[in-house]
Amino acid sequence: MGSATREPAPVGSQPTVRRIWSNTSARFGDHLLYEGRHDLEIVGESNYQDALWSAVGGRTTERVRAEIRAVLAAEPDNPHDSNAISVWIDGNKVGYLCREDAAIYRPGLLALQANAGCHIALLGVVTGGGVRQDGPGLLGVWLYCNPTDFGVEPILPPPSSALWSTMRTGLTEALLTDEEDDSYDLSWLQRLPSDHSAAIRRLRDLLQEDPDPIDRHFMFCELEERLYRSRDAFSSALDDYDAACNLHDAEMDVIRDALPQKFGKVPLLETYRQMAVRQQKAKNWAEALRWAERGLALYGGNAARPEAVEDLMKRVSAYTAKLAGAGGLPVRGVPVEPKQAYGSGIETLTCESCGMQFGRIITRGRKPRTCPTCRS
Repeated sequence: MGSATREPAPVGSQPTVRRIWSNTSARFGDHLLYEGRHDLEIVGESNYQDALWSAVGGRTTERVRAEIRAVLAAEPDNPHDSNAISVWIDGNKVGYLCREDAAIYRPGLLALQANAGCHIALLGVVTGGGVRQDGPGLLGVWLYCNPTDFGVEPILPPPSSALWSTMRTGLTEALLTDEEDDSYDLSWLQRLPSDHSAAIRRLRDLLQEDPDPIDRHFMFCELEERLYRSRDAFSSALDDYDAACNLHDAEMDVIRDALPQKFGKVPLLETYRQMAVRQQKAKNWAEALRWAERGLALYGGNAARPEAVEDLMKRVSAYTAKLAGAGGLPVRGVPVEPKQAYGSGIETLTCESCGMQFGRIITRGRKPRTCPTCRS
């Protein structure tokens, strides 16, 4: 989900299966229920486990799969994302649409709300749970929609097995299969303090203790997110964020080998785009290029999200052109294809040292035999 390649479609251009008026909570009152077959991933459920357990009738030691209806609510005043769309079940918040999907779906959601004069809801499922040594497993949420109702053109028809086909970072899939896979344990996520400073301290302690690469990957991801969110709260947050990203990257060769074994693909590696953007804002083009090329090398030819590879390749092209003095400046933070003096496009090479693939702008001269990571 969340691809920038989607083209807008007229809101409501294809009818939904069914529309029902319902009144399930005093918070939202009547809402218009839309149905569909396209899966919409929810994020942040680990912060709302009490609400999710309430939605499925209370805590249990059994595995859970409960059909629900959830209201979508735009949050224009959200301090972290002005496009944020929260998800509510029975009047309780249970998570958010991911940042990319929120930006894409928000215009359509607001249009539907204006036309209907009420909130919009979707059918979905809460699933997960089970028993672990330290207590019940986490619950996760999936919603079902018809993207064209929101003015969004789906990339592909609804797949027959949606759990893995819409994978982003892999966290939701890892949470939902945590019980069946004893090689890692994500129950630490449920026990993190809500306070960012306390959670950051706890994550640092966990990284001193847990050797599992998948656990460590998601710990680093959570640590980076908490540090970045705290950038206005304490002065060292961004320096600490940079340090965490560098430590994460130092372990990524091991982590990268573990990810396809678990997911079949390399999920979205947000660290590399974010660090490239950070260096781009500082006009440190060499470092921005290094982070973008490193991300491409890690994805290789096995990325779950092709648009993530395309984004990094465009960044490599833009940063290389900037360093060469050939233009190609990003506009409003979005990289564009630069004018190239020696050809056009990006070529993919294979490192003779580590065997990983990496991208570079097509230029004259001898091709490098090793990737930027091995050269450094």
